[in-house]
Amino acid sequence: MAADLPKPKMTTILSIDGGGIRGIIPSTILAFFESKLQELDGPDARIADYFDLIAGTSTGGLIAAMLTAPNKDKKPLYAAKDLTNFFLEHSPKIFPQKNYLFSSVTNLFGKVLGPKYDGQYLRTLLNDQLRDTTLKETLTNVVIPAFDINHLHPVIFSNVKARWDELKNPKLADVCISTSAAPTYLPAYEFQTNNSMGNTHVFNMVDGGVAANNPTLAAITQVSKGTNICEPFKTKPMETERMLVLSLGTGAAKNEGKYSASKAAKWGMFNWVYDNGATPIVDIFSDASSDMVDFHVGSFFQSFRCHKNYLRIQETDLSGEVALVDIATEQNLKNLTKVGKELLKRAVSRVNLETGEYEAVDGEGTNEEALTQFAKMLSEQRKLQLSP
Repeated sequence: MAADLPKPKMTTILSIDGGGIRGIIPSTILAFFESKLQELDGPDARIADYFDLIAGTSTGGLIAAMLTAPNKDKKPLYAAKDLTNFFLEHSPKIFPQKNYLFSSVTNLFGKVLGPKYDGQYLRTLLNDQLRDTTLKETLTNVVIPAFDINHLHPVIFSNVKARWDELKNPKLADVCISTSAAPTYLPAYEFQTNNSMGNTHVFNMVDGGVAANNPTLAAITQVSKGTNICEPFKTKPMETERMLVLSLGTGAAKNEGKYSASKAAKWGMFNWVYDNGATPIVDIFSDASSDMVDFHVGSFFQSFRCHKNYLRIQETDLSGEVALVDIATEQNLKNLTKVGKELLKRAVSRVNLETGEYEAVDGEGTNEEALTQFAKMLSEQRKLQLSP
């Protein structure tokens, strides 16, 4: 009998969407997922040990940084189980809720006169948490998109690039502040990097969600460039059979009927940036970006019959306050945690390439079961990578 062929080594990717305080949803899922890895490999197992690359945009970028930034013992700054508490503790101070009687008026004028929040607490928090840690020091490879409004192009912060170019190795705190500077909500952010040759690069940044709210495709592109700087990955372009990709959304209000054409037909510039507490233009761009990436990535994996190598978990039925990105009341934060836990019990869904709708997949169980199986595959891959 012929000997069994050795299992191929896969490139493993975790991607986390943007979405403000809705980052609690993927945080809840990651806590469950890390617990499954710990059941397999012991209590010290951490998300960063299992992924060749972790990508995150906006709130997803903050999660990526917390999971990969080293503490004084060169271990991840945060375990996944601690992420939800991070949001519960700090979100009310990042997005302070004003007195209800005056909030509508304040929000109305705030949208016209400046960002809704000053961002000072978030900047101080990130600098305190991450200190002088630079991008190249993360414990695994990261990709964090942002957008440079001076040059009008996306900037993909990557520690792969940071390792060979000082000008592309900013402080991780600066990267996180940049990717989360959501237009109309938080102020744009300027910072600069310097190198030993005396050169300077100035960044004028806003939220990465304006370009890549779902950073999955940016992550796949990073690992499949085939250039010398990406040598650690050794994955050919769209070699889906050699990839394991876990993509986590932050929820969307697709089934609520959030906006109507009859209503929007009467909108001018002001209404597109403010409608009953929401920001339609931001919602539309971020959801469209996320869905198009999922559609393209899903089509790649399905066309090569590797659909089980790509697991996308997304809640599409948010409504009311949980659908907003900045309602940091105690009750809403609890409700978002509940959404994440309930999503684990939902059937695995996949985008229908004909209709663009998410549909439950027969025979693949719940998201909880799919994550358990995904954890087993990652555990096997880690053993392969650690083997001679």
